[in-house]
Order: sequence, then C-alpha cells, then structure tokens
Amino acid sequence: MKILKNKNTFFNFLLASMVLLSTQVFSAPIPKAPNPDVGSYILIDYDSGMVIAAKNPDLVLPPASITKIMTSYLAFTELENKTLDLKDEVLVSKNAWKTGGSKMFIEVGKKVKIDDLLHGIITASGNDASVAMAEHISGNEETFAIYMNQMADSLGMTNTNYANSTGLPNEDLYTTARDVSLLSRALIKDFPKEYKLYSEKEYVFNKIKQYSRNKLLYLDDSVDGIKTGFTRKAGYCLAVSAKRGSRRLISVVLGAKSPDQRTKASKALLEYGFRFYETHKIFSSNQELIQARVFNGDKNNISLGVVDDRYISVPRRQIKNIKKKFVIDRNLSAPVNQNEAVGYMIIELEGKVITTYKLFAMESIKEGNLYRQTLDSISRYF
Repeated sequence: MKILKNKNTFFNFLLASMVLLSTQVFSAPIPKAPNPDVGSYILIDYDSGMVIAAKNPDLVLPPASITKIMTSYLAFTELENKTLDLKDEVLVSKNAWKTGGSKMFIEVGKKVKIDDLLHGIITASGNDASVAMAEHISGNEETFAIYMNQMADSLGMTNTNYANSTGLPNEDLYTTARDVSLLSRALIKDFPKEYKLYSEKEYVFNKIKQYSRNKLLYLDDSVDGIKTGFTRKAGYCLAVSAKRGSRRLISVVLGAKSPDQRTKASKALLEYGFRFYETHKIFSSNQELIQARVFNGDKNNISLGVVDDRYISVPRRQIKNIKKKFVIDRNLSAPVNQNEAVGYMIIELEGKVITTYKLFAMESIKEGNLYRQTLDSISRYF
C-alpha cells in the first residue's frame, strides 16, 4: 500500500507538471512580425481587413506592374456591366504594339480577344496587352488613367495616382502598400470568378509560352495570386494572397532588392499571419447588438446592429480577452431611418483600441404624437 501511495504521489506530481507546462506553452508570447529590408510592406486579413503587420504602409512608392491589378479590375468591371465580352475582339494599335517592357507579343493591325488580353495582362504582364485593353475601353490610355483614378478614389485608395495602364515609369504614377492591399482585397471580393486567372502559372499566345513571375504560385499551394512588378526605380514588388482553410491573407511588398527577396519576404509575412493570428466572426449582419433609447418617437427603443458580417483578427488565443464598448447619442430623437448610422462600437484588446464599427438602426422609427413628444421632452431632464 505504501508503494501504491508513492505511485499516486508521483503521478499527481507528473500530472501537475504537465498541466503547468501546457499552461506555459499556451501562454507563449507572440513574436514580433518579420522585418524584411524592403521599402514598404503590409499584411492584412481578407475577412476583417485588419492590419496584422506593416512597415511604412503609407510610404508613396512607384508600383511598377502592380499597376495592372487596377487595369484588370476595370476590365472585370466592364465585363460585369456587359459593356465588354470575353469574345470581343480588339484591334491592336501601333501604339500598343510598340510599348516597351514585358510583352504578350500581340501584332499591330491584328485582332485579339478580350480573354486573351486578360491572360496577357495577368500572366505574361504584357504592357502591350495593357495598352490595347486601355485603348479599347476608354479610347486612349490618358482617358483610361482618369478612369483608374476615379475607381481608386471610390475604393478609398487615398495615396494613389495612376498615369498609365502598365506601370511603366512616370512621375505621376505612385501608390502605397496599404492602397495596393485595399485594391487586392476589392478584386478578390468583387470578382471571385475572374480572380482565378491570377492563379494561372503559364499561358501560350502566338505559340509563345510565358510563365507567371509570381514564384509563390510554385512554392506554396495556398497561394492563388496576385501580381509582381519591377522597374529600376520601383525595385521588385509583389502583391500576393493565400487561403488556408477558411482564412485568407493578403501581403504587399514594395521596393525589394531582388526577386528572391520579395518572394522570401512575402512568404515570411504569410507564415507569420497564419501561424500567430486568428480571425473570428464576431457579429452577423442584421444581428441585434444593443437597444438604444429614442426620444419623440412612436417607440421608446430601437435595435442597433451592423449591416454586414463583421470579423476580427487578433493574436492567437486572445479572442476571449477582447472588450466591447458602445457609444450612442444619449439624445437620439425620431425620426430615425432604417440603416442610418446612429453610433459606433469600440473593440479593445489589452486596453488598446484595435477596431471600431458603426452601429446602424435595424428599423425605422417615426415621430410620435404630441403627447409622447411632450412626455419625452420632460423625461430628458430626469
């Protein structure tokens, strides 16, 4: 019996040690993000839109061929609006044919289908294809650049200006890593079917096979796009997206010193985000989050919520520590229209604000009768 007691004591000690060790591992701190020696980078979560890691994300830099993401975005927009069709044929101008830099090798005076041009823009990074597309959509590249800037404004790309469809050097062509991440996210969200073109590794046109310059398509099965870029002034650039399970991340690297560096930097950022961060859906669209007092209405209370599903990205195992605060006008008065923004919610982690969401009225409230308005006018002071 004495030996059995010692065994129990030993096993209890062993169990306690395992629990302690498990707790220590569970509470392991999150390491700092990679810090590659590049001009700028950003890593965001696709669902939440939150920044996981960044360095100089708002530094204005030339984007090189990453410009073509917007060129293809506008082509996809025209396809969706039925003003273009994949079978439409584009007459190649001399201006498009003679464009320097990377080429799809289209020939002047010949017709090329929109479908082929899109492959030439996305996979081959053809400057000739980009100019041909711009001219077909807008008449000339200058007008197309205006269209690009209008779309950039609508997407919230506040530090971007386009001067051409190709990314060839121009003093008036610039962007930021943050803006490129916004555009990349919009492209994937707005055109999920068309985005699949960015996963293609090769394309043959005029019996010439060309390969995608995005090496991560070959090195990581979770990577499915999106675009590389290079000029002497811009350095080596890469916007890339990867999906693992239900999670998707987007990274943008600008101003790398070599193709290998941009690939390694992007890979390191993606691995960091997937390994050390989690994304959770915290609110559903049209879910009531709180009720607010409404004065002078035909009802006393109104339900508030969010219009779209809301996600949050936090360091792993920290979701339980987030805190929510609601900020609502204490003098909210009728009339209130459905989907009208009437307040906001603050999400905090460890005492720091990590994001905010607008709160919207989930119903409309009309003005009440004179009696109710009189009572509410009195109740405001008590």
